[in-house]
Amino acid sequence: MIKVLFVCLGNICRSPMAEAVMRDLVKKRGLDDKIEVDSAGTSSWHIGEAPHYGTRNILKKYGISTDGIKARQLQKQDFEEFDYIVGMDESNIRNIRTMLNQPNHPKIFRFLDLTTHKKDVPDPYYTGNFQETYDLVIDGCEALLDKILEDIKE
Repeated sequence: MIKVLFVCLGNICRSPMAEAVMRDLVKKRGLDDKIEVDSAGTSSWHIGEAPHYGTRNILKKYGISTDGIKARQLQKQDFEEFDYIVGMDESNIRNIRTMLNQPNHPKIFRFLDLTTHKKDVPDPYYTGNFQETYDLVIDGCEALLDKILEDIKE
């Protein structure tokens, strides 16, 4: 089983959005038995909370479920458990590497580095633009799924 962990600051906007989108893509491609997806935050501010209403609303608009998604904080054991640890922005990457004591491991990378966007996923908690974040998350999840499928072949 391949395990993917998306990480943002509070685990209520970007990373749960990526978790839900990736779960949806995995299910639609019939890969539920091969790929497991989760999300976490580097902060403890929202532990146990459902995704932000803006995240829930944009996902609902596209028919993507957030059932069962609750905020949690990144833990040291996540490094051992997950094959891909994907930070939504450069600040998240720095925090992940520090929290997991892994300054250079290749399984930790910035989400949009797999796309042509080559930038951070803006936090809609601050920007209010959940559509922009969703559009970037779709591109990033498709690119990540392609990478995972390519990695599986090797």
